[in-house]
Amino acid sequence: MQVSEFNYHLPEELIAQTPIEKRDESRLMVLDRTAQTIEHKTFKDIIDYLEPGDCLVRNNTKVIPARIYGRKETGAKVEFLLLNNIEGDIWETIVRPGNKLHVGAKVIFGEGLLKAEVLDIMPGGTRKVKFYYEGIFNEILDKIGLMPLPPYIHEELKDRDRYQTVYAKYNGSAAAPTAGLHFTPELLKKIEEKGIKIANVTLHVGIGTFRPVKEEKVEDHAMHSEHFYIKQEDADKINETKRNGKRVIAVGTTSCRVLETIADEKGMVQATEGDTKIFIYPGYHFKCLDALITNFHLPQSTLLMLVSALAGKDFILKAYNEAVKEKYRFFSFGDAMLIK
Repeated sequence: MQVSEFNYHLPEELIAQTPIEKRDESRLMVLDRTAQTIEHKTFKDIIDYLEPGDCLVRNNTKVIPARIYGRKETGAKVEFLLLNNIEGDIWETIVRPGNKLHVGAKVIFGEGLLKAEVLDIMPGGTRKVKFYYEGIFNEILDKIGLMPLPPYIHEELKDRDRYQTVYAKYNGSAAAPTAGLHFTPELLKKIEEKGIKIANVTLHVGIGTFRPVKEEKVEDHAMHSEHFYIKQEDADKINETKRNGKRVIAVGTTSCRVLETIADEKGMVQATEGDTKIFIYPGYHFKCLDALITNFHLPQSTLLMLVSALAGKDFILKAYNEAVKEKYRFFSFGDAMLIK
């Protein structure tokens, strides 16, 4: 299967640069896989497509302000992007300019609030870095860090909470699970009142989610690794839903990837913690997932391949071309799609 098969033309002006004022008033494209139909709705209409006994599975990770700017002891300016917490105060970090930050280099951030030392050069050129500080690390990041917005967003984010879901809880992501950005507390309350269960997983989204596929063949792509966990109470909700013959609906590709990583052949899951490199593309057999809420993804991306595995490549590309024609907003701050 060729990567070039997952291409579509996207005018640059359709890439959403800022979030819409009201989260649940973004547009919603509804794809029915069986009937092969496409509907155009508003996101808050999603409740009409959810039935009592269904289970929404959402990713409650929280984006940390992982982009920090500092100076070397020599005075040279540097930029760090925190990727993964290896252990304690040691992080895998993208550094710029990379050729100037050798092992042993020391950096000061926020007039001394935070200090760092490069411990090692990791595969791919990232750095293993140890941070030194007094107080609470995440509070210091809140003071000096910036949200690591995707490379296709060029506007400044005025309210950093708009790059968080309203249910974000556990710090650790370098990017938001963007399908969840459309939900409001009021909409979630209505969904629960209708008898729909809500379960949580936690997958810390890495910056690798934006990494382009460079191979010509889909099967040759090596997927990045991301850390996840799911608690027993949430696994129980999902399993009860499957036993009752109701639908498990993932909010976003990250929730989908956790479910498909941990599910057995009958779609049952158990409380667990681990890392996933699962790569879902056409031909994949879904074990747990019945429907998916997602945003519109980049051409030739692994996420476009994932939704094509669920709905069929031709149907997805037809829907994307219709979204372009109808001037939907694309990517992280863009509109949503329900694949049912």
